[in-house]
Amino acid sequence: MIVPSSNTALEPATTQLIQNRPDINVHFTRIPVRAITLDGGGAAFDIDTMMSAARLLADAKVDCIAWNGTAGSWLGLEHDRQICAAITQETGIAATTSTLAILQACQDFGVSALACATPYTRDVVDAITQEYGRHGLDVVSHAEWELTDNTSFAEKTAGEIAELLLAASKDAPETRAAQAVALICTNVDGTTVLSEVEKNLGIPVIDSIAATLWWALELTGTDARVPGAGMLLQQGWLRHRAKTLVTELRNRTGCDRTTVRIDDAALGLHVDLCAAESCAPGVRSIQHDPSLDQRKLETVSWVEEHRKMLVQPAFTEPPYPPQALREVYGVSAQVLGPVEREGQLAAWFSAHSIAERPWTDEDLAAMTQAQRELSTLLNDN
Repeated sequence: MIVPSSNTALEPATTQLIQNRPDINVHFTRIPVRAITLDGGGAAFDIDTMMSAARLLADAKVDCIAWNGTAGSWLGLEHDRQICAAITQETGIAATTSTLAILQACQDFGVSALACATPYTRDVVDAITQEYGRHGLDVVSHAEWELTDNTSFAEKTAGEIAELLLAASKDAPETRAAQAVALICTNVDGTTVLSEVEKNLGIPVIDSIAATLWWALELTGTDARVPGAGMLLQQGWLRHRAKTLVTELRNRTGCDRTTVRIDDAALGLHVDLCAAESCAPGVRSIQHDPSLDQRKLETVSWVEEHRKMLVQPAFTEPPYPPQALREVYGVSAQVLGPVEREGQLAAWFSAHSIAERPWTDEDLAAMTQAQRELSTLLNDN
């Protein structure tokens, strides 16, 4: 990990997160960063500086190099992508950044409306809002400490950090409620208050330190689970894979929306919200709509009873889907694919079509493959 020179939070926080993971070693080196301002005063975020640090880490034969700083959130994702490409081209080692990790977490959790908590000044927050907006993330509310000196960020107490996170989502409009809160700064350690704040808000908190660790581990193929450290480090490994499965299923079937719902109390997942979703352009998301008791739906009861794929080219006979699915979301045909674990209906995929349509053998084969792959994930873990 490449660390801002004045950062005193992320190294101890990262070390604490992996204290029960003897299979993981994290090594650090530093680059000059003393203040966070849009004019770049006191910070060296250029590629040459990053490359000098990356070369030192490459000597340790690490599996991934992460720029553990959030400057790409206002300098732009392209800035971070260029850094990663340069590091990998020269060293042959996978590379990522805190900002890329935050955006990946939002994608895997289906977040399009985000609350942002930062220690930064308002002009930096405005730049972050504009940059995230270019990548499909609407910053609907925010809270900030209006600080520039990087060392001062780490002086805040856990209570003050929790208050900042709660304040960030407080002013979100009812018509566009935040689906997650992002703590954007790796010198503010939110890892100790994640569970408390998430329980209070009922939505994920994407902490920059935790996100960087999570995505670096994912890039190396390492188990990224850290129990008790918030939803991302608890659920992220499964949501990332589930997102890949529903995206592949939608692409193979050419349908309008695919979802997967997973019941796993240990991970904090329940079927009234989708664990992952993929939508065709212009198709309305259903992922964050908790209005229906899924287990009581006629179609889900049918799947529960028969434990086989439910194929509906049209809704002309029972079991009928809920009225909201047809009238609010415009679905006219669907396939449901159940997944069992220890004899229980643990999850199911849905493939939705806005128009009535036949489901081909190729479509059903794609659903069967998705069921099989998720079954392996759930039963092996």
